[in-house]
Amino acid sequence: MDLKGKTAIITGAGRGIGKAIALKLASFGANIVVNDIPSSDYAEATAEEIRALGVEAIVVKGDVRNSADVENLVKETLDKFQTIDILVNNAGVTRDTLMLRMSEEDWDLVLDINLKGAFNCTKAVAKPMMKQRSGAIINITSVVGIFGNAGQVNYSSSKAGLIGMTKSVARELASRNIRCNAVAPGFIQSSMTDTLTDDVKQQYFNRIPLAKFGTADDIAEYGKVYNRPGALY
Repeated sequence: MDLKGKTAIITGAGRGIGKAIALKLASFGANIVVNDIPSSDYAEATAEEIRALGVEAIVVKGDVRNSADVENLVKETLDKFQTIDILVNNAGVTRDTLMLRMSEEDWDLVLDINLKGAFNCTKAVAKPMMKQRSGAIINITSVVGIFGNAGQVNYSSSKAGLIGMTKSVARELASRNIRCNAVAPGFIQSSMTDTLTDDVKQQYFNRIPLAKFGTADDIAEYGKVYNRPGALY
């Protein structure tokens, strides 16, 4: 896949799945905008790895929940690269506990970052993409958004919402040659899943026919969805 001269924004790109996707798209020739939270200690190191691949990379820190931060993300991207060809909505968090123990704060945090954040970023890139009449939006959702999972009412709801948003955005923007797809990983080894208890990890493991957990690089391979028609994959 040749992405030379294209520009990709990846949220939550400092480490984990976001970093793997950023490196994969960079290997195809895309210039990369590494977005992560303001306190991230990893974003610049990721950008250095990307530059070592022979493409350009900038770091734009900001909170995807904050529309002003997202508008600044788009502005700095356009100031540097003039176009936005790919957006990967990857930023996400978990706050797992049973519903009866779940606080309103933990519900709001997960929905705000995982779903509202993706909405803010998608809305912000839609205008320049519509103007250039091309673009691809890739949402990183989860199989729990399809099947649900005990102890993850907030996370499952956010990812189910993201699937619905993907389908609707694909329909809204298709006439402008803008594609919107979703990638729904299973259990992926990452700093996010490292916090889960051994019992929860075993429950996930028991459901996997291949009897092994996925990796961030496995998901990065689905970057090829950039070339797919706007739909759910």
